[in-house]
Amino acid sequence: MSRTPEESAAVSRTHAPARLRAPLVALLAALVAASAVLLGAGSAQAAGYRYWSFWEGNGKNWEYATQGPSLLRPDDGTVQGFRFAVSEDSGDAAQPRRAPDFGAICASTPAEDGQKRVALVIDPGTSADAPDGEKPPALRTACAQVAPDASSADALAAVAKPLRYDSSAMLCAISGYPKSGCGEQVSGDTGSAKPSDPAKTTDDQEKSEEGDGGGGGPSVGLLVGLGAVLLLGIAAVVQARRRR
Repeated sequence: MSRTPEESAAVSRTHAPARLRAPLVALLAALVAASAVLLGAGSAQAAGYRYWSFWEGNGKNWEYATQGPSLLRPDDGTVQGFRFAVSEDSGDAAQPRRAPDFGAICASTPAEDGQKRVALVIDPGTSADAPDGEKPPALRTACAQVAPDASSADALAAVAKPLRYDSSAMLCAISGYPKSGCGEQVSGDTGSAKPSDPAKTTDDQEKSEEGDGGGGGPSVGLLVGLGAVLLLGIAAVVQARRRR
């Protein structure tokens, strides 16, 4: 049965959205897939840093220190911790695996006039965080007895020599571990590390605040690429609507 021109036009208008719907669905699917690829690439490129983090005990738990060990001057009875591990930033840094218990750590070290006691937990971490070819020593505790104005770095040096620092005064090694490297970046998907700057060994010299490992996050190129894909999708949708 034949249709009049008016009926044909009505049918065409009825089926036009259906003809547009399939390309739009395909376009949106492509946008979602492209976004997932871009975001996935950003996650794969996320990196951590292998370093000694510095902690303060609050009586029950550990808190990430807001000052470096060379700047902080702890009071008598303080508990401080050092943990070697791979982490992206302070938010996901691994804590020392021993509770900050001053009484237990310094029980056999009597108080002396003109001295203060600082309890230390030194945790070299696990083999998963160790540099290639090295085995972490066992976790240990120590009670440092130092002068009243001594810094945390002084207390650490009193019980855990040799210490190693890099050229920017970042703490690289405690009791000689690790043998090399200092805050090197570790790839999130391969576990490989970029070599660090040459380091120097010091024992008694007070050092400035240790550097903070930079965080990850999407790169500028990733964000620009994702924005371009979304803009192209929006433009295509607008153009399709204008053709209706």
